[in-house]
Amino acid sequence: MKASAFVYPWDVNGDPAAPERIAGLGVEQVTLASAYHSTRALTPRHPRHRIVTAEYAAVLYPPGDRWAGRGLRPYPAGRWAPGNAHGEAAEALAAAGLEVHTWVVLAHNSRLGAEHPDTSVVNAYGDRYPWAPCVAQPATRAYLVDLAAEAAVRPGARGTELESLGWYGLQHLHAHDKTAGVGLGDAGQYLMSLCFCPSCRTGYGERGLDADALAGAVRGALEPLWRGTADDEGWPTVEKLLGQDTAAATRAWRDTTARSLQEEAVAAVRAAAPDGFRILLHADPVPYHCGANVGVDPAHILSVADGVVVPCTGGTALLAPFAAQAREDTVLAANLTVVAGMGGSPATLAADAARARAEGATELRLYHAGLASDADLAAVREALAVR
Repeated sequence: MKASAFVYPWDVNGDPAAPERIAGLGVEQVTLASAYHSTRALTPRHPRHRIVTAEYAAVLYPPGDRWAGRGLRPYPAGRWAPGNAHGEAAEALAAAGLEVHTWVVLAHNSRLGAEHPDTSVVNAYGDRYPWAPCVAQPATRAYLVDLAAEAAVRPGARGTELESLGWYGLQHLHAHDKTAGVGLGDAGQYLMSLCFCPSCRTGYGERGLDADALAGAVRGALEPLWRGTADDEGWPTVEKLLGQDTAAATRAWRDTTARSLQEEAVAAVRAAAPDGFRILLHADPVPYHCGANVGVDPAHILSVADGVVVPCTGGTALLAPFAAQAREDTVLAANLTVVAGMGGSPATLAADAARARAEGATELRLYHAGLASDADLAAVREALAVR
């Protein structure tokens, strides 16, 4: 199976040994960040630094002229990735024989929410989620579609992987996070992620729901969860707490909104890309899930994109719904964390890859070549050598 390692430009730029070291893992491809959220990242082998702090969500190349005069536009990176950091790293990696694909984070941007608060998801209590742009708002959708096309189709890239192309909600690693005191589960996460911005309120109305009444119902439905007295069985619990018809109407609005955005963004990337350019989405086969791996309907998304990247650290169960809908040419990439300090298991990579293949995976994604220790990378080299 073809394998690709995730990489940041700052893992490569300024470290002449990095491209050959990554190629030496046995991967054929790198998935190189071109638009990324704020982060603090370790660089355990870099000759100039050990910690990189990306202070806000940014593009890692100079943004183009299409953004002139627009209120919503991408932010160029600061000192952590100056100039055309993506382009510099891509050239070095390609020179080492690696196929370069872009890694584009879309609907996850805390600076956008801070500077343009009206773009954010608003929960049933009126709280804004600045990290989560509401994908129903026309201006936000236009921004995301154009960002997808520009950040995906960088010079020399052979494909792209689009992350967070759908609803983002409550769940988010944010600063010194203190939100784990109540275990919300799938139902609570869904209810706390329902948006009540003006666009979404209108959308609910188009599906026969009164937005004020719905917000009240959501608050009421959450009360047993705050008390810790409700069992969470996922969607059946949402239906029980909201009522089947109301729950279905919220899903109809959100599913239609996310699907149309995905269709528009993929079409924009295809229009900008050369022939043969591959477009994958980071995805979860449970449509009502929110987050970096957006909830999708497998049949729909595989009719739109060339494939998906599926989280498989800890198990491969999420592959099966996509495998059931896959065509012969569908890319089904199993994403495995190979950083032991972040919950990965590089020592079992060979067995995990074999299990993923048996479940229908056609490729591997390894998270993350820049963050892993030398021991982790040695385990990756060993596992990939016996594929």
